[in-house]
Amino acid sequence: MNPKPSRLRLSQLRPGSARTIADLDSSASPTLTELSETLRFSPGDGRIWIEDQRALLLRSATYGMLRRELVASVGPAQARSLFTRVGYNAGARDAGLVRRNWPDSNPANAFEAGPRMHALEGMVRPQSLRFEFDIARGEFYSEHLWFDSVEDDEHIAAFGIGSESACWMLVGYASGYASAFMGKRVLYREVECRSLGHEACRIVGRPADQWDDAEEDLRYFEPVASAQDVRRRLQVATRPVLPEAVTRAEREGEPIGISAAISAARHLIERVAPTQATVLFTGASGVGKELFARTLHRISPRHDQPFIALNCAAIPDALVEAEIFGVERGAYTGATASRPGRFERAQRGTLFLDEIASLSLAAQGKLLRALQERVIERVGGTREITVDVRVVAASNMDLRQEVAAGRFRQDLLFRLNVFPITLPPLKERRDDIPLLMEAFLRRYGAQHGRRVPGFTPQAVRALVQYDFPGNVRELQNLVERAVILVDPDEPIDVHHLFRSGEMPGVTLALGAGGRLVQGAKDTAPVDSKALSAAAPDTPAQQYAQVLRETRYNVAEAARRLGLTRPQLAYRLRKLGLDK
Repeated sequence: MNPKPSRLRLSQLRPGSARTIADLDSSASPTLTELSETLRFSPGDGRIWIEDQRALLLRSATYGMLRRELVASVGPAQARSLFTRVGYNAGARDAGLVRRNWPDSNPANAFEAGPRMHALEGMVRPQSLRFEFDIARGEFYSEHLWFDSVEDDEHIAAFGIGSESACWMLVGYASGYASAFMGKRVLYREVECRSLGHEACRIVGRPADQWDDAEEDLRYFEPVASAQDVRRRLQVATRPVLPEAVTRAEREGEPIGISAAISAARHLIERVAPTQATVLFTGASGVGKELFARTLHRISPRHDQPFIALNCAAIPDALVEAEIFGVERGAYTGATASRPGRFERAQRGTLFLDEIASLSLAAQGKLLRALQERVIERVGGTREITVDVRVVAASNMDLRQEVAAGRFRQDLLFRLNVFPITLPPLKERRDDIPLLMEAFLRRYGAQHGRRVPGFTPQAVRALVQYDFPGNVRELQNLVERAVILVDPDEPIDVHHLFRSGEMPGVTLALGAGGRLVQGAKDTAPVDSKALSAAAPDTPAQQYAQVLRETRYNVAEAARRLGLTRPQLAYRLRKLGLDK
């Protein structure tokens, strides 16, 4: 359906009550430069980011092929609905990005950021003709021209000039952005389109309840909806939120993440939880092995019984057996009373043994017998105690290498390795970093009584790029530190996060003329050799590389690295690179 302008009910915006195109301030945030800086490239690990969201560089011909295949397989109406909904979601996400990064922006500039993001993402060249809005009153009217639409190019190439408009994803994006911006449903219509033979596309946006026949277009925004559902949704506010699975995980104390790696680990846990099998978690320190173990216990048939955890590395060798198996009175000096060990305390529940590689060979032998026979003996005791315990072990070391070195029993490894689950380091699941940042911000803001609105764009970029040698635990500590340091009602910036020697990574951004540059504020183009080179492995290598690129200009190198000149000079001296 391609309505004529005469079908609109014009707004009743009071003079002076609305923001208009005249309110745009070319120097106010977010500027086009600031929006361009949200686009980051990380050639070393093959990732592109728009602020805290991973992006994809897709050829228009590939998009065109996808569009043709969908039209052919599901029909034009279903294909249009799919692309409209995808565009709507993208627009709502971009509105959330602008609101989060520039909360005090001039409202006219914040709204104009939507068309600018459209251009930045390569979909179309927009021109704003008119917009008037009053968020408090829910009043909105907008009109724009679109030039060089990718959707039109590909649609015309495949189907020629027709009788239907073709900018489905773009209309969805505009509607999603404006709806999230206004807090109510806004509907855009394409009243002129190149696919209809016009020279350019023209769109008009209004609140959905101010179109006479909104149902005709709203059906493309919903997979399946009754007429009653459509009418009910006319007034529904649209604001981007965290995925439901993430909020549930945060609420129930489960691992947070939507990356493929975390989803795979969660799937394995769900498969093994109903069984009695022994589980072995492996992964670097700080990846959340105990959190996964607790989740395993919570969804298992033993969930109403005890979950007992022991860090084997935190107990002296002389006492670790007593902690695990219990001790009888008089077994050794200081054992003035008998007491149960962790096995007995976890009866009918789950026993989690972290850092199991640190156990002595004698303790490993006793643990092997407990796993095989389901009986234990207290230290200094002679009575066998039957136990019904599910053992979940964890190690940040390669147990096969420990076996080869003679420090770990091979038969115990075979007994523990019934159902192994490897947890990836945080740098391999960067898609989860923004979700973890938000969760930790809420947690520590409430815990320490601090009001923190969020993170600056620079802080988001630094955290997404950082390699996190300490994994999730390090991210947790960085956010808590920042919550404590930041002033009330101020966003967290880079200097609140990195204060004890951590080194944020360096990626590529858009500079002047659309060239890739290193660092958000740089203007010099990147050497083409750098595009294929992997990121330096150590801070010393990174500093040396940046010094070479800046011809040993320490001030310029410090600026690229996000440091002050004295900070970099101190680190260079410490690493012996100041000569």
